[in-house]
Amino acid sequence: MPVIDARPLLAISPVIPVLTIKDVAVAVPLARALAAGGLSVLEVTLRTPQALEAIAAMRAGVPDAIVGAGTITRPDDISRALAAGSQFLVSPGTPPELATALAAAGVPVLPGCATVSEAMALAGRGFTCLKFFPAEPSGGVAFLKSLGGPLPGLAFCPTGGIDAAKAPAYLALANVGAVGGSWVVPEEAIAAGDFGRIEALARAASALRA
Repeated sequence: MPVIDARPLLAISPVIPVLTIKDVAVAVPLARALAAGGLSVLEVTLRTPQALEAIAAMRAGVPDAIVGAGTITRPDDISRALAAGSQFLVSPGTPPELATALAAAGVPVLPGCATVSEAMALAGRGFTCLKFFPAEPSGGVAFLKSLGGPLPGLAFCPTGGIDAAKAPAYLALANVGAVGGSWVVPEEAIAAGDFGRIEALARAASALRA
């Protein structure tokens, strides 16, 4: 099975919110607010016991959203994420065993890399879109800009340390399809149930790539 191209996924909106869900009750209103603000591609990290249930709830409650699972670190995470309804998968890094499993997942995948060698290895497996993580500590905009020449066939979704102020510089690069970030979902806004604020932050983020 060929690797599914994730480029169309990155073209939907300029920012992919990275969500760590601790209470399933907020999953649907959170996804609804983000989608209403123009950010319909949502990454739910598998960092909490509620993550898989949250993915299933979002798929059922917000059909306009495209919901994926992040923090895929082991092959068995893939089957669990797909069973919950994940429409794409994201890994922070991609050792060979995980790369093999992700290549056969049957959904768009953003495998993580932080070095040129890792990016080349993943490209050799057929992946054309990669997560660059952690973006800011690993060289940021300058690093990705330098990859445009030697690796012209790759697109990136940088994540890690990016906020509203830093995102435009990444999005201006030809090899960046979208950025991942959590600044659009402040913990205090979620705790307060202030989904209007989250929708407003999403609307501002969706306008970063006019």
